[in-house]
Amino acid sequence: MTIHQLSVFLENKSGTLIQVFKVLKRAHIQIIATTIADTTEYGIFRIICSEPVRAHNELHNAGLAVTLTDVFAIEIDDTPGSGCDAIEIFSSAGIGFKYLYSLVYKGKGLLIFRTDNPDAAKKIINDNNLKWIREDELRDTPPLYPLAW
Repeated sequence: MTIHQLSVFLENKSGTLIQVFKVLKRAHIQIIATTIADTTEYGIFRIICSEPVRAHNELHNAGLAVTLTDVFAIEIDDTPGSGCDAIEIFSSAGIGFKYLYSLVYKGKGLLIFRTDNPDAAKKIINDNNLKWIREDELRDTPPLYPLAW
């Protein structure tokens, strides 16, 4: 099971990032996690939010270059080494990560990632009884520390 992540392609200049925040604020969409990968000319702003499909439509209608991507989200304990232990399970199986980021949500750690082998990742998650995070879990309960964008 995967969740949706927004990826917004932005020119790396002052004022472009705030456009995304303003669109989501007007739509009353809760941002849960973000990360930015950038170069000197552009960036990819990745977002996990409460209503990704609606957020995609809002951002697209505002003229922003946005895509929806399926990513994995698994729960880990919020203790030192838990992330390492989870990543080691995938690494031991020869599964690589395209990217990964983490956050604390409702008192638990979350690892959000995209892998080079989604089918094998699904099997690893199931075989090791790792807890999937469902998209409705992100929508139904506000984050522990809501981002008031």
